[in-house]
Amino acid sequence: MNEIDLRYGEESINLTFDDRLTVLSTEPQNEPPLSDIEIGNALDAPLESPALDELVNTNDSVLIVVSDATRATGSAQIVNLVVRRLIQSGVSPTNIGIIFATGIHRPVTPEERVELLTQFIVQRVRTLDHDAYNRDAFVSLGTTERGTPIELNRALTEFSKTILLGGINFHYFAGFTGGRKSICPGLASAETIESTHMLALDFQRGGRRAGVGVGLLDGNAVHEECERVAEIIRPAFGIYTVVDRLKRVVKVHCGDWRLAHRVACEAYLKEHSVAIQDKRDLVIASCGGLPHDINLIQAHKALEMASYACKEGGSIILIAECRDGFGRSDFLKWFDSTDSAALERRLVDQYEVNGQTAWSLLTKAERFHLQLISSLNHADVHRMKMDAAKTLEQALKRVGDYRNGFIMPRGASVLPRLTS
Repeated sequence: MNEIDLRYGEESINLTFDDRLTVLSTEPQNEPPLSDIEIGNALDAPLESPALDELVNTNDSVLIVVSDATRATGSAQIVNLVVRRLIQSGVSPTNIGIIFATGIHRPVTPEERVELLTQFIVQRVRTLDHDAYNRDAFVSLGTTERGTPIELNRALTEFSKTILLGGINFHYFAGFTGGRKSICPGLASAETIESTHMLALDFQRGGRRAGVGVGLLDGNAVHEECERVAEIIRPAFGIYTVVDRLKRVVKVHCGDWRLAHRVACEAYLKEHSVAIQDKRDLVIASCGGLPHDINLIQAHKALEMASYACKEGGSIILIAECRDGFGRSDFLKWFDSTDSAALERRLVDQYEVNGQTAWSLLTKAERFHLQLISSLNHADVHRMKMDAAKTLEQALKRVGDYRNGFIMPRGASVLPRLTS
């Protein structure tokens, strides 16, 4: 028998298992985190870009864009190093700003602000918030060729240089996180976000638009449109990290904001894909704990990856605490639809980004037997067409006898790919 601890919020759920279950993981054992010196060396040798100290001068004002509490990016370590370099290059601390790219997520709390940046930075550098629904916070910069309105946070035009800091992970329809997403959706208006994200669906043929999906950039309409919006700002520099299960930085790519992101994504796809010979009856997927299971909308990303390893009609057990609930107070309204086809028809005329997440979840509930171990109200879980389980033992008992299965301890970070 074997044992594994599966993260649940800030705690763990222990699972003892036999050889019917195989662990799907791409994380090297005992990989050391990057030191400040190693990250500094990367900053000194950026891709297709001058080093930071060559990009700025004493007259510059610099805006650093960071992710919110739903992402693990190692921002505390990186921001400290970047701010120090900017000051050494002659940029006044009063001319440095840090903005949280929350998109349509909730605001960052004071406690999260310190965790993401450290108390040292919070006390010394101005921090800014983003509200996708505050019309006064945006500047209109025209439209894209597709007709997407380019409405971005005014702060992006008030600083002479913008540095993007984001984490690289899989995204279920944008392909990958990071890069252009720091600006769109991160610092865009709700209207701009909806205009780009609705490109994920094909309203004529139904379902996902061709080219849109996990690990895809070329031909991905959502990625390409978000990039068109971001390039209006002409970011000066991009820093993209990969973190381990302890949220420590183990990889970093930096330089030209677009090229460094592309290289980071290609490396991530290669290193975090795992070959499987067949799909299996059962998949047990943990999101990997906080912040990956902070709410159901974020936890869905692990469910997406689990779906690539499960047989049609098989069982998926998702372990996600969801201490912040659904991620949106109005998320449940989408499950008034009788099925995914009806929900999709609603989205044609009433599109909302989280409606698309609900649609994606509902399609999986129709294909698999889904059980959720979480802190959510069980009646709400049933409304989303899933079964609620109090414990992993209870969920496994419901599954009953099974031939084989997979365990995904960091669900959203692994892409199962059939060798056939």
